[in-house]
Amino acid sequence: MDDTTPQHDRLDVTGPAGGGAPAETGEPMARAKSVADGGTPVEGSSLSREELEQLTSDIVAAIKTVYDPEIPADIYELGLIYKIDVDDDRNVDVLMTLTAPGCPVAGDMPIWVENAVNSVPGVGATRVELTFDPPWEMSRMSDEARLALNMF
Repeated sequence: MDDTTPQHDRLDVTGPAGGGAPAETGEPMARAKSVADGGTPVEGSSLSREELEQLTSDIVAAIKTVYDPEIPADIYELGLIYKIDVDDDRNVDVLMTLTAPGCPVAGDMPIWVENAVNSVPGVGATRVELTFDPPWEMSRMSDEARLALNMF
């Protein structure tokens, strides 16, 4: 990375159930250095470990307020969020998917996620990228989502 490239702190979210690795797509997201185990910022970050952990926790809580209107579980617990990337200026990139490419709210849900993340105090700009690689599968759901959907 050169001096003109913003440093990124990234939390790779493989979903609450831990299913599958997130795809590395999108120019700004692909250049980011990974955040090591549990939210530790990358070397040289201007965000302290505590700041990054709190901001990430607040972002996840905000995303958990977004629901697919046809499914009684939030999109985070469904495993639709693949990556949350926070840069040194507190700008947030979110990589997400949908349960199916033909989802009726495909045009709306990324906007809902963007609005939810933007509601978090301290967040700069938010960019939400939609991907279908890897495709979502039911194994990405958390136990909480499985319970809500009676899928045990």
